Amino acid sequence: MKILIKSALIADKLSPHYGEHRCVLIENGTIVSITEQAVAADKVIDGSEAVLSVGWCDMRSRSGEPGHESREDIASLCAAAAIGGFTDVAVLPDTQPVVQHKEQISYLKYLSAAHLTQLHPIAAITQDCKGEKLTEMYDLHQAGAVAFSDARSVSSSDIVLKTLQYLQKIDGLLVNKPEDRNLSRFTNMHEGTYSTMLGLKGVPVLSETLHIARDLHLLEYTGGKLHFSLISSAESVKLIREAKQKGLSVTCDVAAHQLAFTDADLTDFNTNLKVNPPFRTAQDVAALVEGLADGTIDVVVSDHTPLDPESKELEFDMAEFGISSMETTAATLLSYGHLTIEQFIDKIAINPRALLGLPQVHIAKGWPACLTLFAPDQEWTFSLDKSVSKSRNNPFDQKVLKGKVLATFNKGQFVIQG
Repeated sequence: MKILIKSALIADKLSPHYGEHRCVLIENGTIVSITEQAVAADKVIDGSEAVLSVGWCDMRSRSGEPGHESREDIASLCAAAAIGGFTDVAVLPDTQPVVQHKEQISYLKYLSAAHLTQLHPIAAITQDCKGEKLTEMYDLHQAGAVAFSDARSVSSSDIVLKTLQYLQKIDGLLVNKPEDRNLSRFTNMHEGTYSTMLGLKGVPVLSETLHIARDLHLLEYTGGKLHFSLISSAESVKLIREAKQKGLSVTCDVAAHQLAFTDADLTDFNTNLKVNPPFRTAQDVAALVEGLADGTIDVVVSDHTPLDPESKELEFDMAEFGISSMETTAATLLSYGHLTIEQFIDKIAINPRALLGLPQVHIAKGWPACLTLFAPDQEWTFSLDKSVSKSRNNPFDQKVLKGKVLATFNKGQFVIQG
């Protein structure tokens, strides 16, 4: 089947057609021509108001499979990712059982191979993600693990130090979520004026920054590559900016939804806004936006956390943390991130691929069609009734967002919307 994307703006910096409106013809999963004028095709997609980029890559997502398939299985996760514009998704290891053996790596890759979106397993640092005994990281790397993380923070300084040392031998990436769990235990939201008003125990920014400061000292001592996942505060941005200026090999990401809400939005106790790290102040959000613009924050992630109603339809302090966000991540970033199109693509496609060691893809004749077509200025209303994810814990239901995915292409497959 021949599919023509007509007159789209090419947004691949390494493409000879960068910054130009071109007609891209795709046949059997390959870009067969890029021309100024339209050519014959079986299906034509109007791209005159759209941007064509390389396929997007999410660096942090959860799958319910194995263990919680009722929340999300591989098929539904891949379907939601394709709708959201993602051709590649890195999945966290904290499933049941934990992804800590090479057979589990192969299992996840095999199950997603038939889908448009390819899953890339992140393997556990420690056995059962308990922070005690190290996994066989070399074997996991050889099996295809793209990074190493326990999904939550690793409390032991010794484990972090040894992991940084060990991963240098395989040029591996340590992904750590900065959170001192002794300070965040039994908390429900950001510690501040609103937590006091609502009578909820809050988690202080110190829980995050203390952990970042410790890990940066360890990184400076031992070397290696360290990635902080899900930063949420102005002070965290400052610490990481200073570490980069010192030449440390440190990167970080922020969840898209952290840009859209603050702790002031929790006054109605909407459990779909209960996330970890919590939504913080407007000043923190402004610092995150600034960190994205100046390159301190390298990547924007979905932090897709599908949950069943039994985990969310509860009193606020009893509900679990997380948002089912795969289908709204890009639109959230386009709506609230204040980025140029080039910066947006760097954060959601180029940088995550580079950090995970995935091959870069390009928009050029003869290359595989790993593409996302989107209209950055188109407004649309997200509806859970049309969601393909199994979970419904998304606070953007019936909200207007800016930035609509029109089509996603990968592995000879495509999803066209609208």
